Amino acid sequence: MNQTVNLTQGPITGTLLRFTLPMMAGSLLQQCYNIADTLIVGRCIGSGALAAVGSAYALMTFLVSILLGLSLGSGTVFSLRFGAGDEAGLRRSIFVSFVFIGAVALGLTGLMFATVDPVLRLLRTPDDIYGMMRAYLWVIYWGIPFTFLYNYVAALLRAVGDAVTPLCFLAASVVLNIGLDLLFILSFGWGIEGAGAATVVSQGLAALGLAGWMWAKRPELRVRRGADARFDRATLREITSFSFLTCVQQSVMNFGILLVQGLVNSFGTAVMAAFAAAVKIDSFAYMPVQEFGNAFSTFVAQNYGADRRERIRRGIRSAFLTSVLFSLAVSVLVFVFARPLMLIFVRPEEADIWQVGVEYLRIEGAFYPGIAILFLLYGFYRAVRMPGMSVVLTVLSLGTRVVLSYWLASTAIGVSGIWWSIPIGWALADVVGIVYYYKVRRPV
Repeated sequence: MNQTVNLTQGPITGTLLRFTLPMMAGSLLQQCYNIADTLIVGRCIGSGALAAVGSAYALMTFLVSILLGLSLGSGTVFSLRFGAGDEAGLRRSIFVSFVFIGAVALGLTGLMFATVDPVLRLLRTPDDIYGMMRAYLWVIYWGIPFTFLYNYVAALLRAVGDAVTPLCFLAASVVLNIGLDLLFILSFGWGIEGAGAATVVSQGLAALGLAGWMWAKRPELRVRRGADARFDRATLREITSFSFLTCVQQSVMNFGILLVQGLVNSFGTAVMAAFAAAVKIDSFAYMPVQEFGNAFSTFVAQNYGADRRERIRRGIRSAFLTSVLFSLAVSVLVFVFARPLMLIFVRPEEADIWQVGVEYLRIEGAFYPGIAILFLLYGFYRAVRMPGMSVVLTVLSLGTRVVLSYWLASTAIGVSGIWWSIPIGWALADVVGIVYYYKVRRPV
C-alpha cells in the first residue's frame, strides 16, 4: 500500500484530508504522553504531583517548540524541493538540517540540566511541589535528543507526503508509555520519576524505530557520501532562514504560555492543578486543527514549489471552511462537557480545582475557530516563503495574551482574566493576518 500522498494532484479537499487525518491522529496520540502522566499521577499520587507535572508540561512544551520549529522550518524546505522534483537538493537539505538541528538539541539538553533550579525559581514554583517538579524534569530532560530525532524524521516524511508511518510508530509508543506509567508508578513505586521515565523510554523507542524504518525503506532519502553530505552555503542559508524564523515563531508562542504559567503558579497549587488538567483537555481539543494547519502548510509548499498557484487559492477556501466548521463542533462539545472532562483528572470532592478548570474550558473553548484560523495563517505564510509574517502574528497573539493576562489578573476579575486574554489574542492576530493578505500583499 502506498503511504505517500502527492498534494499537487487530485481533488483538493479529499487529498488534503487524506493527508491530514494521520497527522491529526498522531498529534492526538502525542498528547496521550502527557495525558497518561497527568491522569495516572493525579489519581495515584495526588493533586500536588498533578500540579508539578502540569507546570513541567508548560516548560517542556516550550523546549519542544524550539526543536519542533526547527524541524517544521526544514520540512517546508523539503516540501519545496519535493514539489519541484529536486531530489539532489532534497538530500543536501536533509544533511545540512540534521547536523544543524542535532547540534542545537544537544546544546539545549546540556543547558537545561545546568539551569534546572534557576528555571524553577523563574516559574515561581511553590515550595510544596518544588522537589517533585525538579525530580520529574531531571528525568524528562534525558529525552530531549529523542524528541529531536522523532520530530525531525516525522517532519521529513510528512514533507514528502507520508503522514502514516510516523503515526504508526507513535501509536505503538503511546501504548508502551501508558503501560510503563502503570508499571513504574503502581508496581515499582517510583512516583513522579516513574512517569518521566516512562515517557523518555517510549519516546526513545519511537524515535529510533522511525529513523531505522526510514533508512531501510526510503533509500531516496538517504544522504550519500560526496555531493549530498556537504555544507552548501545556499542550502545552509535557506535552511537556517526557514528554521530560525519558524523556531522563533514556535518559541515565542510557547514562551508566552510559559509566562502565563508563571502567573498561574502565583495563584497557588489548586489553580495550578486546575490549569494543568484543563490545558491537557484544551490541547487535545484543538490539536486536530493545529495539525490541519501543518498539513495545509505542506500542501501550499508542495504546490508553491510546483508553481500551481490556482490550486493553492482553491485550497485556501477549502481549508478555511473545513477548519472552521470542525472547530465550531469541538467548541460546542467542550462547552457542554467541561465538567465531566475535568472530573477525568480530578476527584469530585476537589471542587476548588475542577470548578476553576470548568471556567477555563468554557471561556476558551467557546472560541476555537479563532485558533483554527490562526494555525492556517501560520502554515500559509511559512509555505510561501514568508515565515517572518508567521512570527509577527505569533507575537501579536501571545503578546496580547501575556499583557492582558497580567493586567486583568491584577483587577477584580482575577484569574478569569487570564482565560479571557487567550481568545482576544487569537482574534487580533486573525484580523491582522487576513487583512495583510487581502490589502497589503497577496503572494498567490
